[in-house]
Amino acid sequence: MSADPLSDALAVADARCVFSGGFTAGGDWSVRLRGRDKLKINAVVRGSCLLVPEDGGEVLRIEAGDVVVTDGRRTYVLCSDPALEPVAAADVVVDPGSRMARLGEGDEFVAVSGHIDLSRDSGDLLRAALPPLVRLRATATEAPVLGWLVGQILAEMTTGRPGADFAGDQLAQLVLVQVLRVCLDGAPDLPAGWLRGLGDDGIAPALRLMHAEPGRAWQLRELAGAAAMSRTTFALRFKAAVGVPPLTYLLNWRMGLAARALREGGTPVSVLARQVGYASESAFSNAFKRATGVAPRRYRDTVRADADDADVAHGEAAIAR
Repeated sequence: MSADPLSDALAVADARCVFSGGFTAGGDWSVRLRGRDKLKINAVVRGSCLLVPEDGGEVLRIEAGDVVVTDGRRTYVLCSDPALEPVAAADVVVDPGSRMARLGEGDEFVAVSGHIDLSRDSGDLLRAALPPLVRLRATATEAPVLGWLVGQILAEMTTGRPGADFAGDQLAQLVLVQVLRVCLDGAPDLPAGWLRGLGDDGIAPALRLMHAEPGRAWQLRELAGAAAMSRTTFALRFKAAVGVPPLTYLLNWRMGLAARALREGGTPVSVLARQVGYASESAFSNAFKRATGVAPRRYRDTVRADADDADVAHGEAAIAR
């Protein structure tokens, strides 16, 4: 592993950001959006609109250059007027070439929409690190970079140049990194979790140590020393920022690394056990089963079976088309 907890966490969560389309709007318009099991992203390229959470939350006016990320568990409406009856996003006709839709009359407003797929984030690592709604204003330090990335994504979607899908995927991943960097700038407002801990200058050095050497038998005194704190002060501050004690975080992180290794490769369980700090395969297997509910080999077999089923379903869908 590296000493970059943000990169590590994105890799373990298998987070994939995808901008799937967008829309142009004008006049009177309103659309209802659902995130389902994904973080939903909307980036305003031109104009402004209202974002109305349907759970009664604060109504926001979002403007050109703003990016909004929601946790996928709430339904919300983007509109010109909250009094209008919204149409469901699924009922909006999308141009298959540009992947853009049109709402209302006119083109005063343009936005691109995407999501962060969390289907493989079994530990809810990313969703739990963020508040239910994140608004990144056009005035933020990272806004110029975000604006450029979003503009490039829109260009790739609408021009149909060779390699557009691949380029769009890479740009979307960079949008995700920029979003999280902006969140780090406001770390005290984040919920307790690894991202808030990473934004705490006192806690971050200990997090980097655990990420750099997850298999090491870290002691509380070593981690506290890296943070230049007493053990008691460090333990209290770490739990307040991250939500769990330091050694519990280390255990959870090891299990996340192990789950990713089991999903992606054929490393023998005995070897994997040593890599994440266990002296024996049985000790690791017991810890993994306590954390996930299944033994490591059963976990690997289940993931592979699910992947095979998905490949078959994808092939059948392709034949049907």
